[in-house]
Amino acid sequence: MANKQMTGAEMVVQALIDQGVDTVFGYPGGAVLPIYDEIFQQEKINHILVRHEQGATHAAEGYARSTGKPGVVLVTSGPGATNAVTGMTDALMDSIPMIVLTGQVPTFMIGNDAFQEADTVGITRPCTKHNWLVKDTDQLSDVIHQAFHVATSGRPGPVLIDIPKDVQFAKGTYVPPKAASTQHYAPKVKGDIEKITELVEMMEKAQRPILYTGGGVINSGDSATALLRELAKETGFPVTSTLMGLGAYPASGDQWLGMLGMHGLYEANMAMHGCDLMINIGARFDDRITGRVDAFSPHSKKAHIDIDASSINKIIHVDVPIIGDVAHVLEDLLRVWKSRGRKTHKDGLAKWWKKIEEWRTKRCLEYKNSETIIKPQYALQRLEALTKHRKDRFICTEVGQHQMWAAQYMGFEDPNRWMTSGGLGTMGYGLPASVGVQVAHPDALVINVAGEASWLMNMQEMGTARQYNLPIKQFILNNERLGMVRQWQQLLHGNRYSHSWSEALPDFVVLAQAFGAKGIKCTDPSDLDDAIMEMLEFDGPVVFDCGVEKHENCYPMIPSGAPHNEMLMGEDTGEDAIGTKGAVLV
Repeated sequence: MANKQMTGAEMVVQALIDQGVDTVFGYPGGAVLPIYDEIFQQEKINHILVRHEQGATHAAEGYARSTGKPGVVLVTSGPGATNAVTGMTDALMDSIPMIVLTGQVPTFMIGNDAFQEADTVGITRPCTKHNWLVKDTDQLSDVIHQAFHVATSGRPGPVLIDIPKDVQFAKGTYVPPKAASTQHYAPKVKGDIEKITELVEMMEKAQRPILYTGGGVINSGDSATALLRELAKETGFPVTSTLMGLGAYPASGDQWLGMLGMHGLYEANMAMHGCDLMINIGARFDDRITGRVDAFSPHSKKAHIDIDASSINKIIHVDVPIIGDVAHVLEDLLRVWKSRGRKTHKDGLAKWWKKIEEWRTKRCLEYKNSETIIKPQYALQRLEALTKHRKDRFICTEVGQHQMWAAQYMGFEDPNRWMTSGGLGTMGYGLPASVGVQVAHPDALVINVAGEASWLMNMQEMGTARQYNLPIKQFILNNERLGMVRQWQQLLHGNRYSHSWSEALPDFVVLAQAFGAKGIKCTDPSDLDDAIMEMLEFDGPVVFDCGVEKHENCYPMIPSGAPHNEMLMGEDTGEDAIGTKGAVLV
């Protein structure tokens, strides 16, 4: 393929094929028609026509998160590119590899406010790892290969290539992947062995250790997940995780404390607060985890393993910074630890686990169930019970209370099975993400746990699901409220529910039928299991309208500005509520 002459549009398709791309999510427009014409004339790449460019980016995120491969997006200039900004920002926050190809007006028209022109490179500079405006066809293939390298190396993330229409028509020389200039970006993957040894020495002395894991473990691949599990088993240290790290350590594991953070489990947050050694593996100390920074894990020595040097000491100062890929660092960490005799402070660790078991007796996820109305927690418990045996189950979510309940009540035994918007908190993420997951795994069970308000933001992607016969299941917890907004208004704004509900919700069953999907509605707890089974057994897309308690709050909850050991708990803890009914400060 070296030195072969071809048009820019041909280069785009050939470069994607050479990079192993099998799926592109996109929406055509005038500035990318030459590329679409080339897509039409080949059979190696499957193109999925979404209904909105934001849907394309979230679908690409779902594809990437569930496969470990980069998601690819193709959109036109102007509004096509600007509509993709939210998904790119989401991917940047959550470290999801994505390549976004945008059309641009011809080079001689750039800067003239031409039809559907936007400064795409300027607009997307803050929400991509890197971006390029390619004005020379001879450089196009090299840039595309660079883009894949940048998106997937180091801390993964989105990149963008802006391609003027005349560059797509013009001919140039194609550069194959092996000849591309990627040497300039070479993130450090091996950790400093002296720092790793220092961490091992701390592990040997620690009496109250904790492994704090994040999405970086999953991004590092299956070997990192296996090494984390080996580390936990060998040391006996407790394990917790961020929202993005769920599944790196199995939820059924004996050392699993559950998710930590704002809506994390009591025992996880208390252990984080009380530990004497915190080992951060592939997480970034975001505010939903740390709470009040100056009171975060105040009695501990801290180590941070991360491939992104800019994340080290950015928010929390650590005693042992280790820059490197999680898999490489854990491999060396285990080797050093074993060579030194596999030592731990057994008495201290036994007392630590005894304390953790005391915290577990708090039963922080208990709630008062009802025989007449479906509690959202119960709905997810039943969904978990009826689907957890499925080895091919993937769970997506929208953003809000339902997202946190899903993280609390659904268990993940393996990585890459949980797709959610973490850092950006993007409502409308889940439905298109489930499209991307189902495209990547045609025979799998793909469920999107949603709230009715968030789901409506990208409901048009049901058309995509129907067009491509994707049997995605949309499990909507319908409380007729913006649940998390309403909860904050109750707790922090004197029950003044300012615009946190809609008075014009659609009939979701009829809406599903309008898209050619199956609609199911359930409001009675006694009917819930049968309705869920009906959803699971239907061979096609389903919208499940699950009517739930309207004013249920999501607990535990660390109030904004509070440390980890100050949590609002549900009313069934037996303690006196303060401030609001159903919440206590512990």
